[in-house]
Amino acid sequence: MSGEGAQAVRVVVADDQRLVRESVAALLDLQEGIAVVGTAADGREAVEVAVACAADLVLMDVRMPGTDGIAATRALRERRPECLVVMLTTFDDRDSIVEAMRAGARGYLLKDRPSKDLADAIRTACTGVVQFDPAAAASLTAALTSGGPGPEPVSDRLSGREVEVLRLLGAGATNREIAARLFLSEGTVKNHVSRILARLGLRDRTQAAIYARDRGLR
Repeated sequence: MSGEGAQAVRVVVADDQRLVRESVAALLDLQEGIAVVGTAADGREAVEVAVACAADLVLMDVRMPGTDGIAATRALRERRPECLVVMLTTFDDRDSIVEAMRAGARGYLLKDRPSKDLADAIRTACTGVVQFDPAAAASLTAALTSGGPGPEPVSDRLSGREVEVLRLLGAGATNREIAARLFLSEGTVKNHVSRILARLGLRDRTQAAIYARDRGLR
């Protein structure tokens, strides 16, 4: 790989979208001082690959099925604390940024950043400087300085029953398991899930599960 050498930063790229993952890895591997030593399709795999490859840094997507990027960051900090994590995502919402920083991430970058700028950010992160995309930095600053209320409570947007369904989605339950737990039919559960997605502006049940976990609904 073109970036390999004594001083090269050993990088793992973790993203659930194969095209994004492979494209970022290929572009980074062309940059001086960067050696892409592995890729991963989810957070669990990211931790395993980073440990096995003795990575210096993981570029971690925030929202992935199964183990998301924030949970993976916590796990990696326990298993290989010397390995840095920089989040690379399309989402710049303040909840995700704050949680990523709490988990131990050393940066938060958006995917529209040019590959050369991304490589520069990786090298700079390895010197101990926390890296932020300008939009992410603005969101984090607002979160830290705002004296107003926090995010709108889930209960303000969903019924009590929908909150129960959302909590079980966050725990990874299937529609059948939710139906059995709440003494509902599977058809009723499907209707609840559809309303939850619509009211919260989410794409699918995976996003709903991440939304629930991010808000402590477990």
